[in-house]
Amino acid sequence: MKEKLMGTWNGFCEKHPKAGEWIRKGGLFVIFSYVVTFLKMLLLMFLPDVYEGIVGDAEWLWPNIPVTVLGVDFNLAIIGNSLASGGLAYTLANLTTIFLGECVNFPLQRNVTFKSHGPLAPQIGMHLLATIAVFLVMNLFTCVWNPVVIALIANDALRNTVQSLVTTIVTGGVAMVIIFAVDNTIFAPGWGEGKADK
Repeated sequence: MKEKLMGTWNGFCEKHPKAGEWIRKGGLFVIFSYVVTFLKMLLLMFLPDVYEGIVGDAEWLWPNIPVTVLGVDFNLAIIGNSLASGGLAYTLANLTTIFLGECVNFPLQRNVTFKSHGPLAPQIGMHLLATIAVFLVMNLFTCVWNPVVIALIANDALRNTVQSLVTTIVTGGVAMVIIFAVDNTIFAPGWGEGKADK
């Protein structure tokens, strides 16, 4: 059975090399991304409590604009979360999970998915910028999502599970779109190399 599947796959790749390469890259990218997303979800289930023990009940929001969604009042922020949404502790936990996840994701994507041998420092720099973009988009989402889920779900354990699950899935989706676009560029053959190296 395995030989037949591999024969079919190899035949497809011989007839359609570009499509085969895109399917291989896309499949590996999605698999690695979901594994990393699962690890982020596990971390996000306990890290907010760890950070709360360190920073206490602190709130830090920017730009801190009052908004109402579905009858729920909250302050909109690109960076930070309200105290009711976990405050600074939740923001630090979210940032930590994204950063640690990309520390695992970057080498897997670079070395296995894209098989890149390009210049490491510029690739890390661009991947870091993409990760920051993911964090900002994700934080804006959690700034809206968390107050709404807090208003809708009274049970703390259920609410924390739903918050962690949805936040992680959305983060994974946003990260996959942004990071795949960036990785597909920075891991392409010849990217970042000087003209003298070509």
